[in-house]
Amino acid sequence: MQSFHASAPPIPAMLRGRRHRLLTWGAVVCGVMILTLIAMDLQWKPFVLGFVAAALPVPLYVALALWLDRYEPEPPRTLFQTFAWGATFAVFLAYVANNVTEDLIGAVLGPQAGALLGSVITAPMVEELAKGFALFVLYRELRDEFDGVVDGVVYAAMVGLGFAMIENVQYYGAAFAEGGADSPAAVFVLRGMMSPFAHPLFTSIFGMGLGYRREHHGQRGSWLGPAAGLAGAMGLHALWNLSASLDGWFLILYMMVMVPAFLGVLWMIYRSLRREGSIVRRHLASLVEDGVLSGEELECLCVVRTRLEATARAWRRGGLRHWRARREMHRVASELAFHRWRVARGITLGPEADAQRDAEYLRRFCELCGAGRAEGAVPDRRAEPRTSPGTPG
Repeated sequence: MQSFHASAPPIPAMLRGRRHRLLTWGAVVCGVMILTLIAMDLQWKPFVLGFVAAALPVPLYVALALWLDRYEPEPPRTLFQTFAWGATFAVFLAYVANNVTEDLIGAVLGPQAGALLGSVITAPMVEELAKGFALFVLYRELRDEFDGVVDGVVYAAMVGLGFAMIENVQYYGAAFAEGGADSPAAVFVLRGMMSPFAHPLFTSIFGMGLGYRREHHGQRGSWLGPAAGLAGAMGLHALWNLSASLDGWFLILYMMVMVPAFLGVLWMIYRSLRREGSIVRRHLASLVEDGVLSGEELECLCVVRTRLEATARAWRRGGLRHWRARREMHRVASELAFHRWRVARGITLGPEADAQRDAEYLRRFCELCGAGRAEGAVPDRRAEPRTSPGTPG
């Protein structure tokens, strides 16, 4: 993603570079350590088979999660780093903390109680805090990217998928170590088909809470969103782990709790996407008055369905090149609208930097519109009678 940032002073930039290198090497060390620990438990052959089985479906799940972010896609590098946090730091911290607390509880109450309480109480708390820390950092640092509920869910899905992939290495590897074909197949059905989004779902509740606070920036009581989200993530995670310990209750709780929770997250995403469309409409309406866009073109940018239809038409007319041009135009339009939305709500980089970024986005958008119309990727409808841009929702 092309981004436009005001230049930072050299010393803070150097400190950020050092912090980035420190986190990168820390992630590598944590990743190597956790994979080594799992391999030592499983032996190498089951470990390799488990790793392959856990990694194979991940690209599909990542693609499904990213598809939700229709208006302002997040930077690929940040998405990768978020996934890596879940697969390295979060897993390692959870592995150490879970084992220590389970041993402590077991020493006092017995091994069986230690395993049960560790699974139902300490594991949900530790794991959701470990994953949620990445979301909190993104929320604090990416004021120009983390805009609302959809972004919170997307980042939560990345950290959750990274965590789940490494966790599944252990489960799949143990199934292969037991031998036979039935055990790995049963584990794959349970973890790869029935619950591939368990960890992303838990963490998404906290992500939605952070997104709610961003959407209601400066409003009293908005802190309740993240607090309720973290509590909800831990509670749902605890209930999920408890269901595995209750004979005959797994499918009941799965259908009565997990499925409705998943549908609830999708409903919140739908509402947030409609809200994002209204932001685009409200903050790009001036482009219709200036003759940059027609009313019809503006409406096309404000609805997910019409955006998809427009990119499909571009593909049919000019193939991959026109499709990419149309997608880039949509992306820059969203960047411009959300930048103006943030500035209007007091989330700024400073007057000079805000004006510079607005001008750069607008210049880039006009260039894309002009090039797209010249090549036929973007039909020119400015001369046609335009429809009303509508009332912001």
